[in-house]
Amino acid sequence: MGRAMSVTNSDAHSDPALATDATVEVNALSVWFGPKVALSELTCSFGPGVSGLLGPNGAGKTTLMRAITGLVGVNEGTVRVTGRDPRRDRSVHAAMALVPEDEAVPGGLTARQLVRYMADLRRVTDRDAPDRALRTVDLLDVADRQVGTFSKGMRQRAKIAAALVSDPDVLVLDEPLNGADPVQRLHLIALFKQLGADGRTVIVSSHVLNEVELLAERVIVLVHGRLAAAGGQRAIRDAMDDTPRHVLVRCDNSRRLAGALVGLDSVTGVTFDSKRDELTVQTLQARELAIALPRLAKAASIRLLEVRPLDDSLESLFRELVR
Repeated sequence: MGRAMSVTNSDAHSDPALATDATVEVNALSVWFGPKVALSELTCSFGPGVSGLLGPNGAGKTTLMRAITGLVGVNEGTVRVTGRDPRRDRSVHAAMALVPEDEAVPGGLTARQLVRYMADLRRVTDRDAPDRALRTVDLLDVADRQVGTFSKGMRQRAKIAAALVSDPDVLVLDEPLNGADPVQRLHLIALFKQLGADGRTVIVSSHVLNEVELLAERVIVLVHGRLAAAGGQRAIRDAMDDTPRHVLVRCDNSRRLAGALVGLDSVTGVTFDSKRDELTVQTLQARELAIALPRLAKAASIRLLEVRPLDDSLESLFRELVR
């Protein structure tokens, strides 16, 4: 089982799993299906902005999203959206929308019909809202084509348009970039970030971790239905002080720099690749190394060409959490 991490930062909250000005609050939540425990004593919250939800298959991400939107029952604990129970107070559903990953889209409907249907279902009175939502996801030009003729990425965008038509305050997106082409991925990432910047609470799950790096301000990591880590990417990595970090260094005199680095307290190992003429520096004190390295190079008249962390991505963090 992944280990839970306490990540501190400069915010008022001492617990990074709890958001400032939370609109979605999950407290000691447990959900099980027969003998299978999907979520266990999970406490976290989400506020305005974009939050990423990460975890391997079976970690409980989809169950959490469905609990937030009132689609699955809660065995223990509570879920509150803007202070209301989504299972008991149906009025809260007017303020939120879910884009599920696997839900089938009626292929016989056109994109415009699909979005208008959702607008009617949600009692949206603005007759221009469907076309506005379709334009937002770049589907207005093909709005009268049947959704069944769309590619997977286009169908996903149609589902997002249907969610956006009611202008929700809370938007829950399960793998929303799945199937989108590279250009549309960038467009949707920019859209979700703008929605978060406008004050909406946007919760995004994805298995494409580099996209979450571009998208999310906060990251919640689930492993085996439990909270494994929370906070910003770097804050999580800084908390892993028992795991060495690796930094690639290229300069105009690698051998001399390697000798100088060995003497630093912040360095636990140096590997010299003679073929590539580069160093891999291992450290448990990345901040100290970042300060000391330029000073050391300057004192030794060495010109630094590249300094790059090799394991500072969410992909690396994720491997550490689930190993």
